[in-house]
Amino acid sequence: MMQAIPLEHLVWLSGVLLVAGLATGILAGLFGIGGGAIVVPVLYEVFGAVGVDDSERMHLSVGTALAIIVPTALRSYFAHRRRTKIDNSIMRQWAVPLIAGVVAGTLLAAVSPDVVLKIAFVLFAALMSSKLLFGRDHWVLADKLPGRLPMALYGFGIGASAPLIGISGGGIATVVLTLYRVPIHTAIATSAGLGALIAVPGTIGYIISGIPHLEDLPPFSLGYVSLPGLVLVGGIATLAAPLGARLAHGFTKRQLEVGFGLYLLIVGLRFVVALIVE
Repeated sequence: MMQAIPLEHLVWLSGVLLVAGLATGILAGLFGIGGGAIVVPVLYEVFGAVGVDDSERMHLSVGTALAIIVPTALRSYFAHRRRTKIDNSIMRQWAVPLIAGVVAGTLLAAVSPDVVLKIAFVLFAALMSSKLLFGRDHWVLADKLPGRLPMALYGFGIGASAPLIGISGGGIATVVLTLYRVPIHTAIATSAGLGALIAVPGTIGYIISGIPHLEDLPPFSLGYVSLPGLVLVGGIATLAAPLGARLAHGFTKRQLEVGFGLYLLIVGLRFVVALIVE
């Protein structure tokens, strides 16, 4: 059962969630991500502070992050679409395998302990930050996107990994597209459009899988989705996403790559520390 929380503690936690929402929205627009990579660590700390058991914290953080991603990713996508040519052919090719991957990833997450989700987050951060920080323009797989089968496999893999990590898949999709010489701004804008395709079925899956654990979760939880976290973080993030999209077009390709890489490295190290402490 959850412990009683003093009023001053609730005010402090609300402030933390609001700041997290602002940062999430700006990063979503800036890097074409849904914001899960920043909000998952923040929610993990907040839920620990209110007494959520360690065995449920990561699932609740990831489920809430996916719910937050839905409006944030949509707003980021529309903001980018006004400034950048989005490759709709990529979105059409990836739609079905993405959703199939999300279903598979959500089922896997439902039966996995918290430590599996933490390890998945660390691996994602390490791989993506390494490519962005140390990769070079000549590190490409081909000069154009591959055929239907490889693209379907990419889509399934991105969709399956997203529910395990609590992201929209935009960061992974951006890296994949740049390996085929898709311009970084086009890759970011296109990846932003994938967020809702991944987050909607992922959120539904976490709601369903969390229902049997409601007695161990905070008040106002809908399965593994915290409604206060969704409203406070998601509301501010949705409003802030267009600001990040405007900022993105003020940076060069390399500046965006380095910024995104450093960001992923920092949040990945945070979960390495959590795994060591445990």
